[in-house]
Amino acid sequence: MPLSEHEQRLLEQLERALQDEDPKFASALQGSRLRGRLRLRLLSAAIGVLLGLAAVGYGVYSHRVVLEVAGAVVAVGCGWLVWSCWRRMPAPGEIVPATKLRKLRRARDRAAKRQGTFMQRMELRWQHRRERDQF
Repeated sequence: MPLSEHEQRLLEQLERALQDEDPKFASALQGSRLRGRLRLRLLSAAIGVLLGLAAVGYGVYSHRVVLEVAGAVVAVGCGWLVWSCWRRMPAPGEIVPATKLRKLRRARDRAAKRQGTFMQRMELRWQHRRERDQF
């Protein structure tokens, strides 16, 4: 369901106010840095696919099996990287979750794994899952 004109104007005003108040936080929410990094990685991986395919072609031409295999491995690996970057790329203006929260959760989970018995860790995971599902 699309937003009405009034809601769109309110949203734009909120975005401008956030941008004026804290530009660093606003840019982090928009995911522009993440998009730039993923775009660069995607471009370099696409070039890697082309180079790998060129190596395969030259290996076939010169009858060198090692070059064919190495080129195929590079092409497949870079193709996988292209696919994963393309899948993770946020839409322009999409809000990207803060990575600091993920790092804190991972550190908390690692610390919990080191402490207690197996059943205590399972109970802790169950509590975290219930807390997360409440919202």
